Amino acid sequence: MTNCIRRKLPYLYITMMLLMMAGHIIAQENFLSKKQEKIVTISAFTANGDLEKLKPEIVAGLESGLTVNEIKEILVHLYAYCGFPRSLRGLQTFMTVLNERKATGINDNWGREATPITDTRDKYERGKDILSQLQGISPPAGRPTTGYAAFCPEIETFLKEHLFADLFERDVLTYAQREMVTVSVLMSLGGLEPMLNSHMNLSLNVGITPEQLKGMIDIIDKEVSRKEAKAAVPVLTELLKSKGLIE
Repeated sequence: MTNCIRRKLPYLYITMMLLMMAGHIIAQENFLSKKQEKIVTISAFTANGDLEKLKPEIVAGLESGLTVNEIKEILVHLYAYCGFPRSLRGLQTFMTVLNERKATGINDNWGREATPITDTRDKYERGKDILSQLQGISPPAGRPTTGYAAFCPEIETFLKEHLFADLFERDVLTYAQREMVTVSVLMSLGGLEPMLNSHMNLSLNVGITPEQLKGMIDIIDKEVSRKEAKAAVPVLTELLKSKGLIE
């Protein structure tokens, strides 16, 4: 190898690494918007009760374009997956952020409220229809007769009537945004791999891409918990394999 080539190699290597890094950054920006990134972190820090980290993420969410009503809806939605106490503490933290910003002259955009529900059908049937939309299937007849639904019909009723009707019917957030909240909560809590698989699958059905799901795991890894992010990787990998999206 000539001296000239030896001298050029370090520069070629550095140039190649910079191009790879730039390409990675561009790709990441294309996968998740700033608003989507903040949906992930707000959901995760509320779910695991890290209010000190939640506070600046709420500020960043507002500054990225999330409205007050959208963040409220995120915090309300996630109670179905991590409980009222976490949701209420998140809402209290949000109120503090808004009051502090208002005191400095910042008036945040509240955005639109949910459209009133005019569907007068039985709430269980409405919830069943919404779940079927998320699953990409036709609504099944009757009620489930196996698994937890047969063992505990009450919770099956609550799931359909409250989670998939009362919450998912509210159009402040899209189905995709609600699934993004749900997946973020399930990842950050850990130990919920079957539910995580199910909701990652629903996410794909409502337009979230595999790359965006990978981006969400990356955010959990960097900002929340490496352990929980590591546990989410095989769940997504097996799901994508089952759908023929990767080998």
